[in-house]
Amino acid sequence: MNKIVLITGASSGIGKACAIKFASAKNSLIITGRRIEKLSKLKDELEKEYGIKVLTLCFDVQDRKAVVTVFKGLPNQWKKIDILINNAGLALGRDSFENADLDDWETMLNSNVHGLLYVSKSVLPFMLAQKKGHIINIGSVAGKEVYEKGNVYCASKFAVDAITKAMRIDLLKNNIKVTGIHPGAVETEFSLVRFKGESSIAKAAYDGFTPLTAEDIAETIYYCSNLPSHVCINDLVITCTQQASTYYFNKNE
Repeated sequence: MNKIVLITGASSGIGKACAIKFASAKNSLIITGRRIEKLSKLKDELEKEYGIKVLTLCFDVQDRKAVVTVFKGLPNQWKKIDILINNAGLALGRDSFENADLDDWETMLNSNVHGLLYVSKSVLPFMLAQKKGHIINIGSVAGKEVYEKGNVYCASKFAVDAITKAMRIDLLKNNIKVTGIHPGAVETEFSLVRFKGESSIAKAAYDGFTPLTAEDIAETIYYCSNLPSHVCINDLVITCTQQASTYYFNKNE
């Protein structure tokens, strides 16, 4: 295939699974994240295993200046980006609105919303020059329904949903596909980050049911990105069999 695929937040979880999936299909990859050691290790593994080219970019999507600077300095051979997977994001805390931490709120909004905007705006000129491209934004079922103690995390993912729909409309004239992928419960570092390293609480979040895996989501993203040129999946909600929404689960006794 030999496409160039840019994946944000590629050092772990869904982003890493996407990197492996697209690398196995012989695509060239640009992988970004904040942890250079993990990115470098992944780059070495993918290049050795699949014989592809991988470019690592270490920055925080929350840092507007860093994002703009990195993509302005992108080597010419890497500018023909075919697919952008906006995966970087996180949840912090599960507190009632009145008890929530303002720093947690700002971090979620800066990462999940502003970061997505900064990266998309920086990458779009490359796609516009080619008159084609595919942007895939990773949302959440939390962007479809609000749940107790989800407050600003839900708000950030509702924003991702709205931005995705708006991008699809605005970029229609430019032959650019835009897809929103909205996973339910996926067992990754997500809960560990959300509960700030409390591993026992994070693990309990998946008790009583079989959650999705990062690989499940990567397979879905890969499918959406490899449809015929005249086909675009605009919006896709995916949950495990035992989950129907943000609230309804059929957990094992």
